[in-house]
Parts: sequence; structure tokens; C-alpha cells
Amino acid sequence: MNYKMIKERLLELAEDGYREFSTSLTPGKDNILGVRLPALRKLAKEIAKGDFRQYLKEAKDDTFEEVMLQGMVIGACKADIEEVLHLTANFIPKIDNWAVCDSFCSSLKITKKHLSRVWDFLIPYLSSDQEFEIRFGLVMLLNYYVLPEYAQAAFEYLDRIHHDGYYVKMGLAWAISIYFIKMPEVTMNYLRKNQLDDFTYHKALQKILDSYRVDNQTKMLIRAMKRHK
Repeated sequence: MNYKMIKERLLELAEDGYREFSTSLTPGKDNILGVRLPALRKLAKEIAKGDFRQYLKEAKDDTFEEVMLQGMVIGACKADIEEVLHLTANFIPKIDNWAVCDSFCSSLKITKKHLSRVWDFLIPYLSSDQEFEIRFGLVMLLNYYVLPEYAQAAFEYLDRIHHDGYYVKMGLAWAISIYFIKMPEVTMNYLRKNQLDDFTYHKALQKILDSYRVDNQTKMLIRAMKRHK
């Protein structure tokens, strides 16, 4: 399937109503076709079974969906971890919104088989000064590294992130809430002593409070942890 055929498929899959909905969720993006995520994933799997390397060389970044599709193809392709990480490094500069970032991270399921190698790959992104590079690192953590053997190191990196980008702050809060839901005791220790700014700290508490997986007694403790000026 060549690039022209893929572009035609995307145009066929586009829905006006879904374009409006997707645009409302992704501020600043005016090049959205309106293709639903399940349809994109299905197309990505088809491409990944063929000459995905040629597709990735030819692919354009003209629309939101074309960029998202490239990320999904990288996640779906059958390649060794070093090639996947090489493709990932080339793709990350194209990430300029939360939706492409988060869908890409969730597609990189090969990470589960190579936790140590991918962890080393992520460290520079967690230490970056670019909003969506940091967001990429954070969403990878909450997808694959909410594990006892990585928690302490993860918290150390989370505590070093001081970036004013909204999607960094929200990614931080989201990551902390996922750690809390799955590993409450160690995350509570972190919440009691951290370097988070007030906005991010309170967003993390709010996300914990919003979770149905946290019991009411614990939520009372979380509410009592709000900072007061």
C-alpha cells in the first residue's frame, strides 16, 4: 500500500461530525480530518504488515491523522527494539499535542519486553526542556513503569521536572495519580515530601480523588493534604 493509497483511505474514513469533536479536544489543531482511533489503529496494523519502512520514509505530516498514523505504525511494526527506538526518536519531534503523544505511547507495547532498555532511552526525555518530549516520557512511565522496581527512580525524575507547559503539569499529575492508585503507600510517601509546584500537586490530588479505585477513607486523607497559603 503506497502513500497515495493510504491518504485516500484516510479521506474515505473521515467523518465531519467526528472532526468537530476531535478539534474541540485538541486546541490549536486545524488540520484534523476526523478519523476515529479504532479505524486508524486498524489501518496502522495493515501498513505494519507490509513495507512499513518505506511508508515511514514517504509519509507526510499534512494532517493530524497522518502524524498519529505514523506513530501507530511504529508501535505495530515487527522490528527489533533498537530499530523501534530509532524510529521513535525520529518521530518524537513531530509530537505537538497531547493526543498524538498519548496514543503513540500506548502503542509502544514492545516496551513491556524491554523495560530496562526503554528506561534508559526515556531518561533524556524526562530531563528535556521541551514540553512534549517531557510529556512523552511521563506518559511512557504511567503506561509501563508503575512497578515496585522503578517507582523510587521514577519519583526522583518526577520531582526534578519544573516546566511551565500545561501538558507537562497535567502529565505529571496524571502519572502521580496512576502511581497512587496502583502503589498507594510508596506514592503517599512521595506526596508528603516533594518539589511539585502547587498547581501540579493539587491536580495530582484531584485526579486521585476522581478515581473510583480509591476508597472514601483514603480520599479523606488526600483532601486533608491540600496546601494552604
